[in-house]
Formats: sequence, structure tokens, C-alpha cells
Amino acid sequence: MILYPAVDILEGQAVRLVQGDFEDSTVYRDSPLEAARAWVDAGARFLHVVDLDGAKSGEPANLEHVAAMTRELAVPVQLGGGLRSLASVRAALDAGVERVILGTAALRDVDLLDDCLGAFRERVIVSIDARGGRVSVSGWQESTGLPAEDVIESLQHRGVRSFVYSNVDRDGMLQGVDTEEVKRIANVVRGRFIYSGGVGTLDDLRELAALRQVNLGGVIVGKALYEGRFTVAEGQNALKGR
Repeated sequence: MILYPAVDILEGQAVRLVQGDFEDSTVYRDSPLEAARAWVDAGARFLHVVDLDGAKSGEPANLEHVAAMTRELAVPVQLGGGLRSLASVRAALDAGVERVILGTAALRDVDLLDDCLGAFRERVIVSIDARGGRVSVSGWQESTGLPAEDVIESLQHRGVRSFVYSNVDRDGMLQGVDTEEVKRIANVVRGRFIYSGGVGTLDDLRELAALRQVNLGGVIVGKALYEGRFTVAEGQNALKGR
């Protein structure tokens, strides 16, 4: 499994939200590039970047920051937030990202998802963001009322093979992961998925590693890294069961 340090961009700064609440954000770095550089210098092998302004507005708002990361840092980047048209997906890929993450658009625009999969299949991930097991959209601000497992099954029938699964209720809380939930999602996903939500200690990462779910490809960690709960290297070793 790969540890994915998170760089969430809001109003040009690197921030973290609590449970997806835009009114409850903490600024950790004035420069998203410097936040990303710190994780790479610490040993990160991949970066998870979210354009929070884009998630709210429905179109990318921070591609210049993303392009600076891909230009200056020697690790791949996956990007989500506001990618709701084929043009915005192309713009993100042109900015140098390795993979694009579709959220709201994947659920609401059948044609767009089909077009993206047809053009960039191996570079497309769909984000499943759940509150109470029900999928949320529009930057986590609106609930669809649909069970996450049902949404994943439906998307797989349409050709999706890679997911990010986020437990919004635990996001930014540092109170641990829901391993039973991770096992339920692993039983549904036929491709690969990355988990996000609640990681606060190395033991949380070790618990995920101990599940030995072959389709769990990585874990996104944000606040725990920013607050020095552990280092990137320590987190990566924990995911190896050490």
C-alpha cells in the first residue's frame, strides 16, 4: 500500500477541513507547492491534491498551483475537485497530473464519465464520499441518500475500476478508521481503491495493513501528517506492517 499525503487547496493555501466543513478549516501552509515539497522531501511517493475551490464552484480554480507541483516535484500527482467537464479533465492532465479524480460528475453525468473512461481509462478514479454510509456530492455538501456500496456497483457496471473511498464523518477528526467499513467496501470493489478518513496514529495504518485486502492500494493522510503525529516514512513503514 502507498501512503498518499494530502494537499488540499483553498483560496491559494494548503488547508485541512473537519468533516468536509468549509467553515472549519485550518491553514497549514501559505503555499500549496511548499506543502507538497515538504511531503516529497520526507519521502512521499505520490501526492493526493484536492482543489477545494473547484469542488465548490464546479470547475478547477487552482491548476496553476497543481502545475507548479508537477513541474517542480519528481512524484506523480492525482487531482480531484471541480472536474465536471471533459475540458476540465483535459486541462488537469495538461497540467501534468497522473490521475484525475471524478466525484459529482461521475454520478450525475453519464456521458461525461463514459467520455473520460473512453479517452483516459487508466487515469480516471472515481471518488466515493460517504456520510453515514450514504454518498455525498458537490464538495461533500449535498447527500444523495444512496448507499455507497450500491453506487460502487453501479459505477463498476459502467467500467470504473479505481476508486477513492472517503469517510467524511471521520475526515479530519484523527479518531481512527472504521475497519469494518473498509472490509465492506473491499468486498464490493472489483478493481482497486484508496481509503481516506480518520487516520490519526500509526496504529490506524497498521490496522488497515492487517486487513490484508489485496484491492486496498493506499491510504490518504492529511491532518495527522501536518500535525506531526508521524512522518511520511513512519506511515509508509506502518502500511508495510512494521
